[in-house]
Amino acid sequence: MRILVVEDDKDVAGFVVKGLKEAGHVVEHANNGRDGLFLGASEGFDAIVLDRMLPGGVDGLRLLETLRSQGNNTPVLFLSAMAQVDDRVRGLRAGGDDYMTKPFVFAELLARVEALARRSKGEGPVTKLLVADLEMDLLARQVKRAGQKVDLQPREFRLLEFLMRHAGQVVTRTMLLEGVWDYHFDPQTNVIDVHVSRLRQKVDKPFPVPLIHTVRNAGYMLRAEAP
Repeated sequence: MRILVVEDDKDVAGFVVKGLKEAGHVVEHANNGRDGLFLGASEGFDAIVLDRMLPGGVDGLRLLETLRSQGNNTPVLFLSAMAQVDDRVRGLRAGGDDYMTKPFVFAELLARVEALARRSKGEGPVTKLLVADLEMDLLARQVKRAGQKVDLQPREFRLLEFLMRHAGQVVTRTMLLEGVWDYHFDPQTNVIDVHVSRLRQKVDKPFPVPLIHTVRNAGYMLRAEAP
């Protein structure tokens, strides 16, 4: 997806942009409302992450109201420190599709942005994942490889689901800690390595072609060929 991030806080913007790029998305960043409005109006994006309070003479509400008045229906997620109910209501009534408050968890932001983009394209919820000969049925909670059932523990299932949803992309330790373990800090343990090793024993070892690859100094990647 192509995503526009309009955020003036350098640290927040850097964190969000880095995370979205790591998840495989193309990201443009504007650090003020004027530039954000220009980019949002002149270039096509699948989603916009928008702060409320912005420099440049155009705040987040005005930016969005202008886009909507021009017939621009790009899904917009507000990301703001303005957390009162009235603030959220104003954002949604201005044309926002979702509203998250700071501080936030990146894994949730990513999930919400991707869900907004899916809905705008009329896509239904994903119920099955397929990578090479590896199949995951999300409703039946079953995994098969080459037609053979693979028995997984709940955490292993969640880890494999995360890898499959990001197939072909490098998945960092931070992404796994947030997305699989709901940790928003590094516990300084080898919990990821242990679970990846167990998953490899079940998903890769009995089959001739490995799917789970270690990307040195980066993380892991699920794909049919070595990265």
